[in-house]
Amino acid sequence: MKLRWILPALCASAVLLAVGQPASAAQTLRNLVSIEGVRENPLVGYGLVVGLNGSGDSTQVKFASQSVVNMLKQFGVKMPDGSDAKSKNVATVMVSAVFPPGYRRGQPIDITVSSLGDAKSLRGGALLLTPLRAADNEVYALAQGNVVVGGLNAAGKSGSSVTVNTPTSGRIPNGAVIEREIATDFSSKPTVRLSLRHPHFQTATNIVEAINRRFGQIASTSDATSIDVIAPENPTQRVAFVAKLEGLPIDVGNENPKVVFNSRTGTVVIADGLRVRAAAVTHGSLKVVISESSKVSQPNAFAQGQTTVTPQSNVSVDQGSGQMFKWPAGAKLQSIIDVVNSLGASPDDIMAILQALDQAGAIEGELVVI
Repeated sequence: MKLRWILPALCASAVLLAVGQPASAAQTLRNLVSIEGVRENPLVGYGLVVGLNGSGDSTQVKFASQSVVNMLKQFGVKMPDGSDAKSKNVATVMVSAVFPPGYRRGQPIDITVSSLGDAKSLRGGALLLTPLRAADNEVYALAQGNVVVGGLNAAGKSGSSVTVNTPTSGRIPNGAVIEREIATDFSSKPTVRLSLRHPHFQTATNIVEAINRRFGQIASTSDATSIDVIAPENPTQRVAFVAKLEGLPIDVGNENPKVVFNSRTGTVVIADGLRVRAAAVTHGSLKVVISESSKVSQPNAFAQGQTTVTPQSNVSVDQGSGQMFKWPAGAKLQSIIDVVNSLGASPDDIMAILQALDQAGAIEGELVVI
């Protein structure tokens, strides 16, 4: 596979180049920091999806039948002691959502519904009323609605089946309503704290200088992670002040160039600005192919023998033509790509080559494996 320069819209390829703005280009402050006290909060709940066409949890999922029994008790339906509510039209699910910052009681939020048991599909199901809790175990939202599933599962009587995407997970747009608000100290403190998404001493210094040039000596920092800014006490004025802060252009400090490997997908991202020291690398491969076949031995008509089947194995070894190439000291990203492209290296080859260069101390950057 050939490496090439790829625009952001085409970043689904197996090998990508992180070629964008220069590391020192100006960015707006809202892209660099998050504001303390204004953040999202995760919510989670346990519920039941009903109305499935026989694709729900099987009788092997004991907690599914127990959940149905407990639900029926709430509506005055008492099951015989020790009996199981066996219904393949019901699936146990976990419901997750995000509480956006500043949301008030009565506002809707989207939720995600995921199967907890062995249900085949949630398509066509409806989520029953489910309380959503935060880390403090308090209920902050109530969820209910028809599940929208993008996946598909179909099976025949012979046992053959077809599955498209993931039919055991879906979403309900505006499927939950906020019932309890999350308090914030955004307007109660004398200062507003800006937390850098990527801590950097130079970036923190540039933010302080940009704010002080615009509004006077109101910003300060004690580390590379956060900046404290004196803000107006009036809530309306504070909101308008933070809006102006977020629009400030900031010169970002130079980051250490990185090479990022995703071993699960084979993706390799090489940041612009990566350089290598002088190094020689050999590239080759060893391929072993073992093929199995069967041969039938048939005796003559009057030999009174038996027909036998004898296995036949064929083993071949193909050692690729090894090549050695050399990068000059200080080689830039384009030089690296040109050399690797000339070899026709795959993403796995690129990962092996760059990992070896990093072990040899020849990469002037950071190697990250995810």
